[in-house]
Amino acid sequence: MNATNTNDVARSEAWWRFPLLWMVLAGPAVVVVASFVTLWLALRSPDPVVAEDYYRQGIEINKTLADKKLMPALSGRNHAATPADDVPAPRR
Repeated sequence: MNATNTNDVARSEAWWRFPLLWMVLAGPAVVVVASFVTLWLALRSPDPVVAEDYYRQGIEINKTLADKKLMPALSGRNHAATPADDVPAPRR
């Protein structure tokens, strides 16, 4: 009966020689490294602050969009492949 000998051999191996242990430890280690990389990226390039005159800039954008003759969605829907002569007139 050598059943006890196989158990003794398994117990005598060092903990770092088990591949399953390294697979279990690899997940948290990757997360820790990724968190430090994320912290480094966040500190290196901070987000810009909202402009003080954001409302005025928005009004200017709306004026430039109003100058363009944009077709409303309801009259322009489903006419992406329609020839230009057959497109319905925009609503006003």
